[in-house]
Amino acid sequence: MQHISRRTFGKRVLAAGAVALGCGSGVTASASAVPNWIDQRQVGPFICQSAFPLVGHESLLTELAPLERELIRIFSLRPCNTPIYLHLMANKRQHMAYIRERFPEVPYRQALFIKQNNRASVFAYKNPELDIDVRHECTHALLHADLPMVPLWLDEGLAEYFEPAKEMRARHNPHLRKVKWDMQRNKLKSIAELEKEEELEDMTATDYRFSWAWVHYMLHGPVEAHRELWMYMNEIRSRTMPRPLSQRLAEAIPDLPRRFQQHFEQL
Repeated sequence: MQHISRRTFGKRVLAAGAVALGCGSGVTASASAVPNWIDQRQVGPFICQSAFPLVGHESLLTELAPLERELIRIFSLRPCNTPIYLHLMANKRQHMAYIRERFPEVPYRQALFIKQNNRASVFAYKNPELDIDVRHECTHALLHADLPMVPLWLDEGLAEYFEPAKEMRARHNPHLRKVKWDMQRNKLKSIAELEKEEELEDMTATDYRFSWAWVHYMLHGPVEAHRELWMYMNEIRSRTMPRPLSQRLAEAIPDLPRRFQQHFEQL
């Protein structure tokens, strides 16, 4: 099977998620589509092959070890002991040719995480938001290195949370302003609604925004919320079918919708 997460920016609207395709979906890229890797480096489990010099872009790689440590600290993930291949193209044209030839059934996106036959790969190209692309997709890669599955909404909410630089995550994510505006108009998306989304095509910009918002609440809100998220992910790790987070949070936190809204009113 093949697990794919993909991200595009356009007007800052995401189209990302995990989908499963048949094993025959991926094909080996021909020599014409394979870039000339002129810079190759390794940082922890990440093996980076770049079609452009990484001099001046070292922060792309130096941020990956702290990202893994943060995921280990928050969720008790086990350190990744299998390679994650990070392929960086020189430009969009090169990236598009490589992806379209290697994965013809996958709608093109600016950045992708693909896990096929136990090989985890991230594909991106040089652009002004490359660091965001890399953090987003490498979050997916690190989660899926330890967890047998992650629900679509949670997978994307976590990647959205960890994609900004660390100092921006708690209070300066671009989603925050829009979530607060949604709440002022009484447009709140519950976890129960998000849990129904199983296909990438069904996810809307609002779904991505509130997936991030619920992750933010569970990480920065009441301790009960964080505990339920930690226990939920621990049960996934142990291959125990967990009860939905919507049920767990509703039982642990009385008047959950009001508490959720108050959390963002205070930011």
